[in-house]
Amino acid sequence: MLHLTKVAFGASSLDHLLDSLNHRTGRGPVVLTTRNLPKRHAEITGKGSLFWILKHQLVARTPILGFGEAEGGRVSILLGAETLQVLPAPKRAHQGWRYLEAADAPGDLRQGEAPALLPPNIARELAALALL
Repeated sequence: MLHLTKVAFGASSLDHLLDSLNHRTGRGPVVLTTRNLPKRHAEITGKGSLFWILKHQLVARTPILGFGEAEGGRVSILLGAETLQVLPAPKRAHQGWRYLEAADAPGDLRQGEAPALLPPNIARELAALALL
């Protein structure tokens, strides 16, 4: 199984990201646009997830339902309605999306389990040292 990663641009916290995605779900499927269709899209459609990066950590995932066409020759990524929190795992920020192999993907948080996000200043320092 294969996944994608994407920076949660504009989200100031995990709660902000989850609220934003939940708000968008109320108006139909969440659709993100990208410039290019992933070459390995068949491995992702209906099986993989979009893992969200926030403050240099993978913090949540949203199932990817499929890919479609968008305006201007762009590609839409159709996301499921539910976003699940995952065990925080270090991940450097990047532009656009990147592939994430299933073996490298963090597991989901169990019911009632609290995520342990690194404080932003420590995450920045570890990232500057190439440790995240």
